[in-house]
Order: sequence, then C-alpha cells, then structure tokens
Amino acid sequence: MNERFDPGRADTHWQRVWDAHACFRVDEASPKPRSYVLEMFPYPSGRIHIGHVRNYTMGDVLARYKRMTGHEVLHPMGWDAFGMPAENAAMEKGVHPGGWTRENIANMKAQLKRLGFALDWSRELATCEPDYYGHEQALFLDLYAAGLVYRKESAVNWDPVDQTVLANEQVIDGRGWRSGALVEKRKLSQWFLKITDFAEELLDGLGTLENWPDKVRLMQENWIGKSQGLQFRFQSANFDETIEVYTTRPDTIFGASFVAVAADHPVAHAVAATSSEAQAFIELCRAGGTTAAELETAEKLGFDTGLKVFHPFTGAELPVWIANFVLMDYGTGAIMAVPGHDQRDFDFATKYGLPIVRVVATSAVDVDRPFAGEAEAGDGILVNSGFIDGMGVADAKAAVIARAQGEGWGEGRTVWRLRDWGVSRQRYWGTPIPFIHCDACGVVPVPKDQLPVTLPEDVDFQTPGNPLARHATWKHVACPSCGKPALRETDTLDTFVDSSWYFLRFASQPADRPFDPEQIARWLPVEQYIGGIEHAILHLLYARFWTRALKRIGLIDVAEPFASLFTQGMVTHETYFRIDDAHGQPVYFSPGEIERGAESAVLKADGAPVEIGRVIKMSKSKKNVVDPDEIVATYGADAIRWFMLSDSPPERDLPWSEAGIEGCARFVQRLWRLFGQYDAAATGEDKPLDRKRDQTVAAVAEDIEALSFNKAVARIYELASAIDKAGPSASRSAAIRAILLLVAPMMPHLAEEAWARIGEGLIAEAAWPPVDPALLVDDEVTIAVQVKGKLRDTLTVAKGTAREELEALALASDKVQRALDGAEVRKVIVVPDRLVNLVA
Repeated sequence: MNERFDPGRADTHWQRVWDAHACFRVDEASPKPRSYVLEMFPYPSGRIHIGHVRNYTMGDVLARYKRMTGHEVLHPMGWDAFGMPAENAAMEKGVHPGGWTRENIANMKAQLKRLGFALDWSRELATCEPDYYGHEQALFLDLYAAGLVYRKESAVNWDPVDQTVLANEQVIDGRGWRSGALVEKRKLSQWFLKITDFAEELLDGLGTLENWPDKVRLMQENWIGKSQGLQFRFQSANFDETIEVYTTRPDTIFGASFVAVAADHPVAHAVAATSSEAQAFIELCRAGGTTAAELETAEKLGFDTGLKVFHPFTGAELPVWIANFVLMDYGTGAIMAVPGHDQRDFDFATKYGLPIVRVVATSAVDVDRPFAGEAEAGDGILVNSGFIDGMGVADAKAAVIARAQGEGWGEGRTVWRLRDWGVSRQRYWGTPIPFIHCDACGVVPVPKDQLPVTLPEDVDFQTPGNPLARHATWKHVACPSCGKPALRETDTLDTFVDSSWYFLRFASQPADRPFDPEQIARWLPVEQYIGGIEHAILHLLYARFWTRALKRIGLIDVAEPFASLFTQGMVTHETYFRIDDAHGQPVYFSPGEIERGAESAVLKADGAPVEIGRVIKMSKSKKNVVDPDEIVATYGADAIRWFMLSDSPPERDLPWSEAGIEGCARFVQRLWRLFGQYDAAATGEDKPLDRKRDQTVAAVAEDIEALSFNKAVARIYELASAIDKAGPSASRSAAIRAILLLVAPMMPHLAEEAWARIGEGLIAEAAWPPVDPALLVDDEVTIAVQVKGKLRDTLTVAKGTAREELEALALASDKVQRALDGAEVRKVIVVPDRLVNLVA
C-alpha cells in the first residue's frame, strides 16, 4: 500500500459492490436477533445538508456495528414527501408538485448513496405515492369506524397566504410557520383525531421510556398538561346565566377580583347582540392571537360587559370582562382572574385598574406587603382568605374543593392541556381524506375497495386556495350509499399523519394492507430512533398516539413505537458578512467565498475584509452552509463521516471547520499506511499491545452502543498511536486487523479497500473482533511513592504485589533516597495496589 488511498475511486467502487451483493437488504427468514435502527426520514427539499449527514452517519455506524455483532438489521430510508413547499414551488416555478418532489428525491437519494450509508433501499417509500397514502386512508377509516375520528365546526388558525388551517404548534409569534403571514381565526368544519382519549396513557407511557432524553419526556408531559383543580359556577348578579370556570388554583379563590370570558363565549355573544362596541372588540380579538403561548406575551385587552357575578364565599360582586387572552378552546372559555398570583391577570388588572389582592404569602407577616410590579405564583400560606387562612396551598385546595362539592356549586376535576388533533388542511399536496358528502346520506366513508383516493394530476396553482375545491371533475362522484351525485372531501390530511406510522410500513410492506401484524411484532418497537429535538412534541407525540390507537383497535400489539430515542446536536458554522451602507443590514457570504486567516477573513472576489460573525446553526439565509457533495468530492465520504463522529459529544452542537475536515482526511491516509504494514507472517508477542487492543475493542463496542461516538473515535486514535510505536510482531498485525474492523462502521470505504488486501470476503459482512476476557483485566498497577506526603516516584508492579515487596521497591528508588537525604524512615504506610508513603 505504498500509494495514497484514493477515496474518489474507492467510494464509487465499494458502493457498487455493496449494491450488487445486496449487503444491507433484510433477510426476513434470518434466525438472528433483530435490530431496527431508524433516523427520522427527510423532507425532499432537493439537497441534503450537513445536519442530515450527521444524523444519518450516527445511525449508520450503529446499524453496521449491529450487523457485525450478529444481528439482522433493518435500516431503511424514505421520504416525508407531502407538504406546502411543493405547492409553493408549483406556484413560484410553474411546475407540478409531484414532479418537483420526485426530482428532489432522486437528487437526495444520489447524495445519500455517495456517503455510503448501509440502507435497505428495497424498503424505500415516499408518503406522496398512492401505494403509501392509500394504506393511510384505510387506517384513517379504521380509526373512524372505532370512533377515533370525527368532524366538527371549530375555530381554527387560518393562514391567509397559504390558504390553509394551521395547528397551534405551526403558529410562531402569531404568524404562519411557512408563509410568515399574520394568522387569523376562522370557524370551519374540520376533521379531528381523538388524541385526548389517550391523554392518560400517553402521559403514563412516558414513565416506561427510560431510554428517552429527560428533556423530551418533560416537554411531552407539559404538552399533555394534566392538572387537577375545581370547576364551578359563578352565580350572576344582574343577568340570567351562570358562568362556569375551571381553576387549577382553587386555593386563591379569595383573591378573585374579576371574571374574564373569551370573545367566542356565549356571554360575549349575548352582550355583543345589543352592543356595537362589544361586537367591535370581539372582531378585534378574532384578528389577534390564536394560541395560548402567543397570548402570554401579547398586550392584554378587555371590554367591560357591565355584567356582575357573585363571589361564592364572600358574596361580593365581581365584574365580567371580555378578554383577548382567554381562549374558548381552553377549559370552559372563562376564567376566575386572580391578579395577585397570575401574571396575565396581573397585567390586565393593572391596565384597567382592577383590584389586586394578596392571598398567598411566605408568612403571615407579609399579608399586606405590596406587589413589586408582578404577580407572585409561588407557594406559601393562605392569607386574606377566610376559613383557609394559615393553610398551605395543598390543604387549602382540598378544603375549597370539599366546600364547593358539599354546597353543590362546584366539583373537583382533572383536565388536560392536550386538545384533539385537527388534521384537515386546505391544500392539494397531501393525502386526500377518504370521505364523500351526500345531501341525502350525509358524510359517507369511501369504501375500502375504492382506495386509494388519488390526487388528480391536472391542477391549477395560479389561483390562491385549494385546487381540489375548485377542480372541475375530481370532486364530483356518486354517493357509495345511494348512488346520487355527491362531492368528495377536498381537505387533505396534515402531513404529520404521514409521519405517524411510516416506521410501521418500513417494517412490513404487503401490497394488500398497511402492514402484517406478525412482522410488526418481530421488528417493533424501533430499537434506536435518531432525530432532532425540534420534533419532541409534534411528530413524536403523534407517532406515539397512532401506535397506541392502532393497538387499541387490534391492528398491532405494540404500545410505544420507539424504545430508545436520541436527539443529536446541530452542525454549526461561523458567519461572514459586511454591513450594507445603504440599508444598514448585514450582507452575508458563503464559506466558499471567503479566504480565512487565523484572526481575520477576506472576500476572495475583492480581497477586502469581512466581519466574522457568531458560530450558529447552518442556515441558507446566513449562507453559512457547507455543501456535502463538495466535501465528498474533495476529501471523500469517510473523512466527512469521521468528522461527524469526532470531538463533540453527539448530543451537542458540532462546529464545522476546514481544519477539522482536513485533519480527518489526514487520519484516513494515516490509517491506510498503517493497514499497509499488516504482516500475516509476523511472529512474536507484545502482551501490552494485546491488552490495549482488546480493551479498545471492548470499550469502542460500549461507546457505539451508548452512541458516544466521540469517545470511540478517541480510543481508536489511542490504539493507532500504540500500534505506531510498537515493533514488528504478530501482536502488532493482530492489532492492525482489529483496528481495521473497529473503523469499518465509521470509514466503510477505507475499511473495505484495506480488507480486500488482508481479509476474506467483504468487511461489510465481517464479524466484530473478539476479545479475550482475561486481557480486559489489568494485571499491572501504578503505585504512587510518597515521602512525607509528597509524590517522589511511581512504580509499575504486578497487581496484588505484597506489602513487603512494595516497601522494598520504594526504598530502592534513587528518587526516594534523594528525597530522604539520609533521614531515618520512622513509618511506612502501604495501601495495596495504590500507594506507599514513607514518613521520616
């Protein structure tokens, strides 16, 4: 191996060999233990980015390692292919969403193949293809038959630009997550999935997910939002109705100074019927915020209805306001406002001059202490609260609930923050919802033998709105029940539905049904799932719901889809920019346009300096992106894979650097030279190297299992250095062979090229190197030798060396004798296998 390793040639050659041998295709008849490794599948935007490379490299190393350790591995790839970007491209570029999407898939598939990922491409799927979404329609009908799908009119978040409904989570700072348009409130008939029926078991199930990050489980717990409190009725003082509210803090009831209702509350509508000012305020609220999270920070606005209710304990009259921070979809659409101990109520009361009363204090001494500009939501004892004065919060809650139930005006109740999942979207590029609207029969499911309901190809995107709703022929169909003319449902499913069961279809792909439950039982749950923290709530919660829903209706026997979850960090890069003098805004430049020095950078085009900005997530808008294709073309696939695994712990962000990738490319060549020194005929033993080899093999295995790839990389560097320093021997050749197998999951092309010269068959099908358990136990220890408590020397001795021998060896040390300088040793303290301390 005197020549340099040529990654360009090796990468292409071995990728073709793996394909020809179907190395990574699952054998369903295999008796081996099964391992399902899965990274979250990508949206086919047209190009993979460095974040994809990191994510898929981690999964690939684990999948290859599992194969080497005797597992039958399922490691598939597919495409989350429906969604608004394709429709946006259709509108902007005059192309069909399907053509745009499939072209992007082809490009990204070629990019992934160039990186040598060990993927079973025979199971490739795209959610935009009828052979996928037709089965999704069948599952949707199964859930409908089980009462888990329903349709109702509800207030929705409406994106006026994308002309579609958005989930609460898709509204960011009051704007659509794709278009950036201010979101409006509308009432539409929508399809819903009853995720709330699973709230308790979704919450309880989090306790079984020991191999999930704590932060993800906490995020889901908070999103599900179980709370216990009091639901009760305020009796009206000057109108006919009662107002029902729910509070998680019934202990603060004596601090209530007003009642607030949502703009869509029946009381608000009743007031607006005779008040144009109230009606105008309601319209203002409808044009404002749409989510609870957003309204936390929005300006608090209200309208005094003039109505009054009686406080249930004091009998005091409390005013009723319409407030923009109360949502009809949360609780009862009305709240008991306690300004002293809720910040939203505090801001509102401050704005409108309403009373703010302290009813919880750290001690009775603080009963009249003024508020310091904000509410106090903490714990303490009750004050200014009648019969619960002096109680702690928990006891006060129980006492108020008991009194309310005993007197018949309220009851203790558990409520959930989680709301049913609205899945209707008014767009073309999605799964058609398989229902038909008939004037005579109502809403009728499409018969399963008529599935899939496929999307029409001849659609127009030049007019805003849903092309399906205005299609001349597609929506017109005969009612399957009575045969009369009827209309198809023109809404399509939220794309999160597509990604809520794809892992099941990867595991089993019969043509006549969504999956075979026996195959699902053999593969699920996914042993290791890898993806970004940004999916902690939406995708992961919905996938857990779908799995449990399908289990409940008897289609599968799996409750949790992902046994282990890993959320990798992002790949980051510094930014380069100049300030545009005309507008005062930064103009960004890509790394390829920059000549970077040690402390400065210049633009190649003109040689003038540019500012070096912060290291942040790679972003097209900031142009701090690195093209994986260019890196592969320059350094080879193995160098970029090695970089993705090096230095940073995988859960943390990884700063990209040219120096880093160049260092990885040099190590590829260093290993190539080392592999060339393998000598099968070498003789002689090097016991320390044997021990280092087997300890490294065992430790790297543990690191890969724990996804601690940076630790595995560090150990491989250490072993390579130890081999470099060792003299020729059979032990050295054995260590070279071992390190070749260790890097095979990480640098598969280099490993395959070297294995072709020193091994048999393909390293992609080779076994993980064995270890001798006896070599994993150190039989030598280092003994610290101290004189008067100060370290003077160290001794390397056999483990378990006797006290007398340790004392003799310590006294024989020249360094110790110089430290003693003739002084008499009065006492010798020996700690076996650790320490000798001479007291003079």
